[in-house]
Amino acid sequence: MSTHAKRERLLFADLLETAGPDAPTLCEGWTTRDLAAHVVVRERRPDAAGGILIKQLASRLDRVMEEFAAKPYEELIQLVRTGPPRFSPFSLKQIDEASNTIEFYVHSEDIRRAQPDWSPRELDHVFQDALWSRLERTARLMGRGAPTGLVLRRPDGQTAVAHRGAPVVTVTGEPSELLLFLYGRQQVADVELEGEKDSIAKLHETKQLGI
Repeated sequence: MSTHAKRERLLFADLLETAGPDAPTLCEGWTTRDLAAHVVVRERRPDAAGGILIKQLASRLDRVMEEFAAKPYEELIQLVRTGPPRFSPFSLKQIDEASNTIEFYVHSEDIRRAQPDWSPRELDHVFQDALWSRLERTARLMGRGAPTGLVLRRPDGQTAVAHRGAPVVTVTGEPSELLLFLYGRQQVADVELEGEKDSIAKLHETKQLGI
């Protein structure tokens, strides 16, 4: 596994352990146990994980997730820590780097920011640059459902267009915060929005960002 993906995986597992199985998360209706089951199924059950994107497979995904969620919580955490089996595409370094760095960063924040006393995590510039690189590549996909034009901007002025259209809302923040915003965590992302008031309100409330 790559450096970023491995680190974020272990941090996520530690957060699951510290929070316990019944802690809330930012994923509506999911506790930490549900979130752990989601991650394990995504990596270990490709026959069911397709339900994340394909509606026709959603019922199968729900059944398999329930099976994993019923396992002892400590076993789920261990499955997260040890990573995907050899047959999983996520065991390949390039796929792990491209997919799991974001997956585990976002889901770690799903746990952290659901707590009333959370505080921002300090991230080094190397990791911020890595997140920005991924954000640039996925911005159009994740922002395709935005109700307005959407531009993402780093504090240094670098920009990425997430959705073409008018009027335009520009969201400024560190890559880690822009990532959370674009993945549908608008209410907890530390960003500044510029644009028409009504457009900003629509963008804050939409549930069409992310997958």
